Amino acid sequence: MTNKYTCFDLEIKNKVAYVTMCRPDEYNTMNKAFWSELPHLVEKISDDASARVIVLSSTGKHFCAGMDLANFSLSDNPTEPKSSNTHNGMKKEAGFRITLDLQHTITSLEKARIPVISAIQGGCIGGGLDLATATDMRFCTKEAFFCIQEINIGMAADVGTLQRIPRLIPEGVVRELAYTGRRFFADEAKAHGLVNKVFDSHEEMMSAVKIIAEEIASKGPLAIAGTKEILNYGRDHTIEESLNHVALWNAAMGISDEMSVAFEAKVNKKDPEFDDLIPRTGKKYLDGGYQG
Repeated sequence: MTNKYTCFDLEIKNKVAYVTMCRPDEYNTMNKAFWSELPHLVEKISDDASARVIVLSSTGKHFCAGMDLANFSLSDNPTEPKSSNTHNGMKKEAGFRITLDLQHTITSLEKARIPVISAIQGGCIGGGLDLATATDMRFCTKEAFFCIQEINIGMAADVGTLQRIPRLIPEGVVRELAYTGRRFFADEAKAHGLVNKVFDSHEEMMSAVKIIAEEIASKGPLAIAGTKEILNYGRDHTIEESLNHVALWNAAMGISDEMSVAFEAKVNKKDPEFDDLIPRTGKKYLDGGYQG
């Protein structure tokens, strides 16, 4: 896959897609290009079945310092009226749609049919925390810190953190962090379960994450995709609904194929070799007409 992105570098190796934010001098802030490039990149990896896991990391001092406000001036704000006759309701409706577009960018990580691992160093601030909470698991370095920054600039966070972080850490802690906007550091994040593990250095973290990602990539991709689907569904539904969902999923997806590969490999004392997921070529209908 050729890299054609300005905010990200991409390398796919051993069935793992390494997506790296590459604007270290700007602390990997989220400019206009970021918001369109990320979902395109993630959805393409997911749809093409070109990898079985995504590792999201960054370069430089900070993982992500959040929204690049300099790139969102009032002069080019799509919610500004195009004529004096545009009434306030239309402007508000347009602003609502823009927020949904920003939410889609973050949610693309959660909607990918493969797991996403975030590897965090330095600041994970505002929109950066939105990113991290939308991934399947988080690892960080000992100097990392997190911040629900939006309250410090006079707004409620609206792109995903307030919806996802209560599912990850205790609600009382969430409310303290959301109301105060204070920084919380790696040891506290680990203690509350926001991150899986803390590492002494970026190099040590990336080495460990690589091992985890390749272990996931060695499993049956249909089983992994189903597990992510079922975990996400279970988070948002009752136990009874979730049990029904997993029963339907396993019955519908023909899990016996990958099970046969796994059992045969075990009998022969070999590593199983699973087929990749089928690329989602049918999505081309949505891109301006079917392209074959």
